[in-house]
Amino acid sequence: MKTVAVKSRLGSRGHPEESRAAILQAAVAEFSREGIAGARTDAIARSARVNKALLYYYFKDKGAIYGAVLDQVFGGLAQAIQIALSEDLPPREKLLAYVGAHFDYIASHPQYPPIVQGEMSRAGRGRSGQFERITRQYFQPLFSRVGALLEQGIAAGEFRPVDPKDFIPSMIAVIVFYFSSAPVFRMISGTDPMSSSRIAQRREAVLDFISAALFRQGDQRSQGGRK
Repeated sequence: MKTVAVKSRLGSRGHPEESRAAILQAAVAEFSREGIAGARTDAIARSARVNKALLYYYFKDKGAIYGAVLDQVFGGLAQAIQIALSEDLPPREKLLAYVGAHFDYIASHPQYPPIVQGEMSRAGRGRSGQFERITRQYFQPLFSRVGALLEQGIAAGEFRPVDPKDFIPSMIAVIVFYFSSAPVFRMISGTDPMSSSRIAQRREAVLDFISAALFRQGDQRSQGGRK
């Protein structure tokens, strides 16, 4: 007698990795649109095509889902940046590789800036139970590595003498603000700020701006900022 394999549906415990990934993908979209206060587990389960019992099998409550979303947001960015910072390159090229990797990650994850903005706002009001962990796990290592790179470039005579405590926030703002403010730019310009051509132009502008702000006069942008 011929045996017929029976596949369990996605919304079951038979596909744990796929089910969890679907829930997280739906949760990123929900938290991006509604924030943690407005997000609903019903909507997440419906979008992920799982029942709520399965959702709570993987995540005990909405707070646990939100924590996993933050890890996905910041963990993915940290991984992309660490790859760039681990390249064996001179300081200028490595700095541009970092900027390019940071920009490209945000550009390819347009739902993430609203989540980051929302978490920063909650932390500013003392309402985030995740912020200390996120800062310790993701922000501090990134700040330390980029700060060390700036100091290396300054010592090598490639960078102007800047204070990393001031330059790093300014650099990140140049990378990220465009995406956070895309709806405003859409209204101002009447064009799509997230079109591929516009994103490519913005990437070049960001690399040029940071190069002009940091590199000593006469230095040219190098292959570290390659597309």
